[in-house]
Amino acid sequence: MRNVFFSLLMIFSVGLYAQNYDLESPDKTIAIKVYLEHGQAYYKVFKNGEQLLEASSLGLVLKEANLTEGLILSKVSAVKAVKEQYQLLNGKREHNVYQANEKIFTFTNKQQVALEVVFRLSNDGVAFQYHIPQIQGFKTVAVLQESSSFNFFNDAKAWLQPMSVAKTGWEKTNPSYEEYYQKEIPVATPSTLGTGWVYPALFKYKKYWFSVTEAGLDTNYCATRLSHLSPQGNYSVTFPDEREKFTGKNVYPISSLPLTTPWRIISLGSLKNLVESSLGTDLAKPAVKKNFDFVKPGVASWSWVLLKDDSTVYHVQKQFIDYASAMKWAYCLIDADWDRKIGYDKIAELAAYAKTKDVGLILWYNSAGDWNTVKYSPKDKLLNREVRRAEFSRLQQMGIKGVKVDFFGGDGQSMIKYYFDIFADAADYGLSVNCHGATLPRGWQRTWPNLMTMESIKGMEFITFEQVNANEEPYHATTIPFTRNLFDPMDFTPMSLYKIPNIKRVTTSAFELATTVVFQSGIQHLAETPKGMAQMPSYVIDFLKSLPATFIDTKFIDGYPGKFVVMARKVKDKWLIAGLNAGDDDLLKTIDLSFIKGKNMRLITDGSTSLFEEKQLKFSKFYDIKIKPKGGFILEIKL
Repeated sequence: MRNVFFSLLMIFSVGLYAQNYDLESPDKTIAIKVYLEHGQAYYKVFKNGEQLLEASSLGLVLKEANLTEGLILSKVSAVKAVKEQYQLLNGKREHNVYQANEKIFTFTNKQQVALEVVFRLSNDGVAFQYHIPQIQGFKTVAVLQESSSFNFFNDAKAWLQPMSVAKTGWEKTNPSYEEYYQKEIPVATPSTLGTGWVYPALFKYKKYWFSVTEAGLDTNYCATRLSHLSPQGNYSVTFPDEREKFTGKNVYPISSLPLTTPWRIISLGSLKNLVESSLGTDLAKPAVKKNFDFVKPGVASWSWVLLKDDSTVYHVQKQFIDYASAMKWAYCLIDADWDRKIGYDKIAELAAYAKTKDVGLILWYNSAGDWNTVKYSPKDKLLNREVRRAEFSRLQQMGIKGVKVDFFGGDGQSMIKYYFDIFADAADYGLSVNCHGATLPRGWQRTWPNLMTMESIKGMEFITFEQVNANEEPYHATTIPFTRNLFDPMDFTPMSLYKIPNIKRVTTSAFELATTVVFQSGIQHLAETPKGMAQMPSYVIDFLKSLPATFIDTKFIDGYPGKFVVMARKVKDKWLIAGLNAGDDDLLKTIDLSFIKGKNMRLITDGSTSLFEEKQLKFSKFYDIKIKPKGGFILEIKL
């Protein structure tokens, strides 16, 4: 009896200890412990009582003070409930609600300099940021190093994209977030390029999935990445290469006090939890106070991706305006060298013509200063504020609706400021923005609603360059919904339904069609040409005429990174279910549609003797589907 009593006492004691957390999520499923060891600050993360992150470090090293060692915990705030609601024109969900519990831990070094670590726990993850209120005798600080880390257990697996080396690649344009994700690699695997790993970084430990990223980045800080080396699975936050800067300016953060850093985010739970999470925008800055009534998500025609430089001429662009109009798409993108091959006056003619067709024009610009050697033009029209605003004013008078700005120079603080300057000035002149050769948006589409999309991905253009990229497409396309496109719009420029010049496409036409729903972008630039579209059945053309670029809601149905994905997107009076199979065999799946009260269904999938097959179906809460190898499907459900 005594042994039984002792055993029960031990179980009870362990239960009490397991609940002794420093902060819990509102539903109490996620928790953290924050503590000091030998004067250094650490945190641990728990889910349902199970530890998921080992001791992970906290702290900043400033030129003015070291806030990573010799620390004491001088103050801990009470728990504060946070609840925010916001609308998002451009994302996985229109109406978003963020609820979290917040606690601030204040650490002080021997010189009495304070570092506030703000933790927020929501039901879908952990976030923290640093705040330095003041340092006596200093008005500004220079951040030399951030000591934040994410310490995974040794048997965790990772899906990670290597950061490319600055000033390498075509015309020295790297980094552009255009490498392939390495899939299901052991944690502690060094980056193949030696320069770190980009966000979002995907991890799996036991049954749990994690996405590590950052949000809330503004002009006070640089963009960061995960370290090249991750000893025993411990990934540190690191700063950009010293060459990643706006002409003649800084890379590392220099900021006036008080300083608040971007949020470090760990979204965690099931794969469904990650895909449906909105943490990447929940923790972004709210929209700046400007008039964004002109912002209109939509679909765009685009000649360059399949027809290349020779298509940037007046008569071809007029054809693509007609094409966009016939497809009921909102935009037509005119790419590089339009100023030399068409000219401002003829572009103005095209803009006026496009207006009669209810199509808006988007014009390409070269953002580069002296950090790469790209010759395409218009070049250097955006570097100087006075010149940039004059150019944007001219575009507004011509009736242009947006700009595509290409070839940015990395992640330094001065480069981040350049992005924000472009977004702000473009908003003043009613212009939407699309960035290529660019960094990850990090929730900027919430802060700047005129930011419609950013590339930051090895997209369709690479498939048109080399067969090896076409061969990789199925695995790449089924990885990026869980990584790059998890929180932010992505300008992959998808969908070649017919033929790619000089390339053998390995995906089916239904796979390509499904990417237009699986991939989210505020302006979805579609690769297919008028000639290719003419080969498609009428029901595919009709589907693309009503293709949405923004969604009321998003649900994850099923998937596994690099193998397959099935997503559900709600638009007005229907749900669109889209699936991709990267495998070499038929994929048999039962799709759970019990969250929908549907009336009827239409299936568009791979045909047995033709490119496509269409079926009219009676709605069912559970639907069995077979997805062909490298194939896909669209299931349209009317409400």
